[in-house]
Amino acid sequence: MTHRISLLLFSVLGLPLALACSDSTRPVDAGSGIALRSSGSEASALSHARAGFGFNGTAAGFPAGVVRLTGGGSFDFSTASNAVPTPTSVSASGGFDCVEGVFQGPLTGCGINEGVRWDTAQLLTSTGFKCTVADTPRTAVTDARTAVLLADFYRAGDGDDESFSAIIIISESDLAPDLPGNQTFWVQGVGCGTASVHFNRTIG
Repeated sequence: MTHRISLLLFSVLGLPLALACSDSTRPVDAGSGIALRSSGSEASALSHARAGFGFNGTAAGFPAGVVRLTGGGSFDFSTASNAVPTPTSVSASGGFDCVEGVFQGPLTGCGINEGVRWDTAQLLTSTGFKCTVADTPRTAVTDARTAVLLADFYRAGDGDDESFSAIIIISESDLAPDLPGNQTFWVQGVGCGTASVHFNRTIG
């Protein structure tokens, strides 16, 4: 009889002690007092969410140069980094054309109709930018609806060796709402422009 009473007391008193020693960060069910487990699949899905995008736009605004880019891809914005070089999870590329020759910034020397294609070297966390030389400095940050990319640009005749490297921004929202038009696209040293942009978010 004494042995059964001891077991009963241990069962009643031991449950709160076990709960007290459990992970204090877990939510607890108010009715049962049992710690709830977070869904592993939910946490995994959040960590593997990717943003996909497609766009077609033309950038200008600086003294010389007009650049047209098309393309798209996908990226995991949680991997973005401004430390170059750093491996980031991004795959994006497309067509590239200097509609007018560029004579300032990293695309200096790109003549009319010389561009062929572009691809991505790294997904950046953020960048400063200006739509024109006289514009107020601004900042764009990579998220599910904005991609800040360090891109390589190729001209015909250069083969697989990049001709230029420059930062570009593709955004679903207006990058400079105080300026006329809808600035959803930017090329370093060239300026801003309106692009047809579409973003979506996938799990995978």
